[in-house]
Amino acid sequence: MDSVALVAGLLLPWIVGMAALAAVPRGARALDAPGEIAWIAGAGYLTGAFLLTLWMRVLSLSGIGFGAVTVGAPLALAAAVLGAIAWRREGVTARAAVRDALRALVAPPGQGRGARLAWRLLLGWLALRFVLLGLEVAWRPLFPWDAWIQWAGKARVWYELGRIAPFAAADEWFAAGGALYLDAAPGNPPTMPLLQAWTCIALGRWDDTMMNWPWWQIAAALALAVYGAMRSLGTTALGALVAAFLVASLPLANVHVALAGSADLPLAAYYTCAVLAFLRWVATRDPREAGLMALLAFACTQIRSPGVAWALTLVPGVIVAIAPRRGVRWCATGLGAALFLLAVLAQSHPVILGRPLHLDFEPTWSALGESYFLLGSWNLLWYGAIAATLLAWRQLLSPALAPVSAIVATAAVFLFVLIGFPGARAWLADQTTVNRATLHVAALVVVFAALAFREFALGWTRTHAAPGS
Repeated sequence: MDSVALVAGLLLPWIVGMAALAAVPRGARALDAPGEIAWIAGAGYLTGAFLLTLWMRVLSLSGIGFGAVTVGAPLALAAAVLGAIAWRREGVTARAAVRDALRALVAPPGQGRGARLAWRLLLGWLALRFVLLGLEVAWRPLFPWDAWIQWAGKARVWYELGRIAPFAAADEWFAAGGALYLDAAPGNPPTMPLLQAWTCIALGRWDDTMMNWPWWQIAAALALAVYGAMRSLGTTALGALVAAFLVASLPLANVHVALAGSADLPLAAYYTCAVLAFLRWVATRDPREAGLMALLAFACTQIRSPGVAWALTLVPGVIVAIAPRRGVRWCATGLGAALFLLAVLAQSHPVILGRPLHLDFEPTWSALGESYFLLGSWNLLWYGAIAATLLAWRQLLSPALAPVSAIVATAAVFLFVLIGFPGARAWLADQTTVNRATLHVAALVVVFAALAFREFALGWTRTHAAPGS
């Protein structure tokens, strides 16, 4: 019975999120469009998981204790109603779309024999990777130190109390004579501890191993969302699967699944999917995608403190999408002004409201180069990203790439601040280390490289096509 209850609890966010996305009146994309089912499944889990934690916060504010019934029953009812609405509107289409999506797993349409063989090998490799990661999650107790001191303490307290209780820093804890709850990061948002607490509530007991299954689910949802979004943006089935595979095989991301408990991988997933929803909106101007982008961007701010900065990196992309001609110039001017301000702060010692704003420029280029290009944390990600950027440099400001180029450029500036100005980390990223901050944007870099390479390939084909062909 424990296993059944656990599976039901883990499936609830999938069902709620997928029903919510499917029930919203569809705009430019039909349910049977390429990649749509995968997108709804991947983005649906992230949506459902976030909505579940918001509901738990509402219960806590209302004085209603957490329980399988109080948390799960209203969400299950909502999912049933939303699912019925979606099925009534698209029942026949839904059946056909799911059937076609399952068939495409075995043999995607429009692919030659070699491409189909590559498809099956990649799909099998991807499935094996997730099976092995699932075994790691199921067998390994909570391990990472940050997971213990920043997140799991909240989950345990909230599970036992059945509500959200505030945590305090050490000085406040001492001042209160130990009457408050204490951990190393009391200001962290509550989303991930609430997901852990919900898993244990569904299981019926505290278990610091099983409570980490959401990390595996988030990794699977990210892979599905990347595949679905890439297909909907015009990438071939094999190209989209390659992008999903590259995202799912990032070594440091896999470490954050196997050694679950930190919030960096969840932030990376929500941030990447927010950008993907934005790109789908750029392609169709569907208000549904804009709403999903806003929800996922807001979720970023509720996972880790750096999520605020990452969510703000979407703003230049939106500006470029709304005003294509002037937006690029505005964003370039803004980024240039930001870099100029950093240079001024590095060369002066201003004090505002008693707070010194001087920043020491202390980049650790050698260590960063080793991490990005020589060690095993990223595979060949940065080589591939640089190569794709150089190949597609003429298309980077084209209508297809300019919005995502603006977002990636802004994210790169943010990373540069973290790398080059250690004193700024306390302002911007809550002391996030550089490699973990890089994880937040790594999946987006894979998406950008895939889109850039596709634009290069399309441009090459148009340029070198035989006359009259």
